[in-house]
Amino acid sequence: MRSHADNDGCTGADEYLLRAGYALDGEDGCIADARHHAVAFLDQAHTAYRLPLPARARDLTQLVVSELVTNALKYAPGPVLMELRINARAVDVVVWDSDPAVPVARAADPDRIGQHGLEIVEAVTEDLFVEQQPVGKRITARIALTDTPSKGTARR
Repeated sequence: MRSHADNDGCTGADEYLLRAGYALDGEDGCIADARHHAVAFLDQAHTAYRLPLPARARDLTQLVVSELVTNALKYAPGPVLMELRINARAVDVVVWDSDPAVPVARAADPDRIGQHGLEIVEAVTEDLFVEQQPVGKRITARIALTDTPSKGTARR
């Protein structure tokens, strides 16, 4: 995971084909709603821009959305905002929450029940960035739009 200072690899905002933002209220069904937003967003990108969206990328996007939104709702008081961005190469899942603490993946422990979300996100994404904000933090996870993992993802 890289911090904001290392975030020079992020795609510029003008390079995205499509962006959408969502305010999540934390009520029952909120995480499922976030996954549904992600599917609708990917469908719109596919229809509007004829982007190839392999099943792997679709499934990983839903998984990452679920894990990041779950963590934000669990550990941060207040609202959670999600933004989805896509270009021809990758989809970014961006989640803002009000807790300024930077999350840290725990050491692997096959006996631990739960608390594997960040480990999972790190394992399936091409890049993961955390930026501390004046209030809270923003986490950006980049998922490749290919059927095969990138070299960076394959090493994890």
